[in-house]
Amino acid sequence: MPTNDMTQDIIHTITNPKVTFNQRLKDMAKIAENSIELVNYTELSRKYFENGAMMDMFEGKTPYRTRYCLPDYERFLKQGSEFLMLEPPKDIWDAVGNLLCLYHNIPADGGLAVYIGCLDRLLEPFVKDEDEARKAIRFLLTHVDRTISNAFCHADLGPEDTRAGRIILELTKEMQRPCPNMTLMYREDTPDDYMKAALETAMVSSKPSFANDALYRRDMGDYAVVSCYNTLPIGGCGLTLVRLNMDQLPRLATDPEDLLNRVIPEAVTAVCDAIDSRCEFIVDYCHYYENTFLYREGLIKKDRDHMVGMFGFVGLAECVNGILGLTDEKERFGHGEKADALGEAIMERIRQEIDRRPAKYGKYGLHAQVGVMEDTVSTPGGRIPIGEEPELPDQIMNFIRMHKGCDAGCGELFPFDDTVKNNPQYLLDILKGAFRSGARYLSFYSGDSDLVRVTGYLVKKSDIEKFDRDEMTLNEATINGSGVDKNLHLLDRKVRGDK
Repeated sequence: MPTNDMTQDIIHTITNPKVTFNQRLKDMAKIAENSIELVNYTELSRKYFENGAMMDMFEGKTPYRTRYCLPDYERFLKQGSEFLMLEPPKDIWDAVGNLLCLYHNIPADGGLAVYIGCLDRLLEPFVKDEDEARKAIRFLLTHVDRTISNAFCHADLGPEDTRAGRIILELTKEMQRPCPNMTLMYREDTPDDYMKAALETAMVSSKPSFANDALYRRDMGDYAVVSCYNTLPIGGCGLTLVRLNMDQLPRLATDPEDLLNRVIPEAVTAVCDAIDSRCEFIVDYCHYYENTFLYREGLIKKDRDHMVGMFGFVGLAECVNGILGLTDEKERFGHGEKADALGEAIMERIRQEIDRRPAKYGKYGLHAQVGVMEDTVSTPGGRIPIGEEPELPDQIMNFIRMHKGCDAGCGELFPFDDTVKNNPQYLLDILKGAFRSGARYLSFYSGDSDLVRVTGYLVKKSDIEKFDRDEMTLNEATINGSGVDKNLHLLDRKVRGDK
């Protein structure tokens, strides 16, 4: 039998006892996508791929679809769909049925929806009888969890208090399922009692997380949070995500000045070149937009404001500590002012370099990437490494400082001990203070919960245990969660109390 790499990948995929049939089908498709490379990269981009300072986030060597697709679900419910042969819904069961039909016809990486809409806003007009609405919404959430079954799938709520939103929070707390992931958009007039209900749900089910609506609306307009808190325009697409592995940059620089003035500009050019090359293949070679009914029916738009090439990054902490040669914890990133000042300067320089370059397609968005299971030394985005977390206020302020320019999404995660479940006001005070100080996105959860945040997505600890026993699980994010926890110990974050 042949023993080339593709053959071995195929054999492993079709015999792996840990994956379901649908997961196996998706993995087989990925092998095919990686069998030939047609993207035309610049010499500089190839150099950065080869030296390990840049990666394509496993999107495939022939990216024939966008990474993220955010249909305008409100427009869809108003107009129906000629292609799907759906009339505009007349009641909540019609609305739920129409949405489920569309979810399974979204052309994005992996073939699964990463955004299923701002659910309370979509369903609130159809809430006439709350008991009937509860049945319909439970059906929707159950169907999404069992069929999309990927914790990168994301629903949004808020910022208004709605009956549909309250029902979704109650069911989320009750059902304890990892899919869909969830974000509540917060603004100053979001009622405190609604926020407390959301925080109580978060402490039991690790969702929703919370987005600073004012900041993201300023940067993205009518936006949604999808997947691992990627922030993108509704009706738009995250065409591709190319990641800068900043932990690799110190070996390319002679000193901090050389890093800032030569290596960072070169690295930004390499990433943006790669984004442009991949976008060209998706948009012009594969004719992604023309080949989907979403574009023909106005559910996604092909213009500058709705096409985003995502510039991801990880390893800021390792970059700073490495170039400065820091070993004393008091001087390292997140603790020493010299280190933090350099970290801030690096992020500002990256933002400046991105802003001065016109994107070939749409615009670039800066995203603090959460990590992949193959990472062993890279801290997600600009976060402080696990095991080195300072006191809570200092960690929040450091997060704000390093992520000011992350218009395409960033997030920080804080597990709390079980006592905090009885004190949602404490969490609300933290959230309000952080958002008023400039934080973009925060997640709170209980360190004792079975359902936990690994990076930006959710898994059950019990599912990881099953997977590690060679048992398959419905939620395919468990595969990622198990690997990431082993490599970066992301379930060992510092657990906070309410004192």
